[in-house]
Amino acid sequence: MPRKKQEEIKTKAKKKEKAVPAKVSYYQALGRRKTSVARVKIIVGGSGKIIVNQKPVEEYFPGEIAKKFYLEPLVVTNNLGRFDIVVKVKGSGKSAQLGALVHGLARALQEVDRESCRPILKKQGFLTRDARAKERRKPGLAGKARKRKQSPKR
Repeated sequence: MPRKKQEEIKTKAKKKEKAVPAKVSYYQALGRRKTSVARVKIIVGGSGKIIVNQKPVEEYFPGEIAKKFYLEPLVVTNNLGRFDIVVKVKGSGKSAQLGALVHGLARALQEVDRESCRPILKKQGFLTRDARAKERRKPGLAGKARKRKQSPKR
């Protein structure tokens, strides 16, 4: 191969290496609890709004206890009001959906700033998936997972 061609290939390779990565406008993560799944999207540079299934979070999860629970990952990492958060939740009940939201939010915050947020969230237990779920029904049993058929008395 001619010398000029080799030099051109090397310079093109150097130009490709110096390409600056585009700024990320959002981070997303998946949170799970029981059979509930929450897709959490954190939008950088927002005003602090949280939307769950196209509704404000206060409307979807009413009450002070729920509010304290879903804001905890943001409060612990000092990110309250820094991001807009959009969540799509499906499956299970409201309590499991709230747990899935918190799990997904913690995982998304970890993506934003891994060095500072991850140790805090890990220590508080927000990154651990709560694996408790309803036990499946087994064949040969009377309806429920552990319920046995009654044996005859004689």
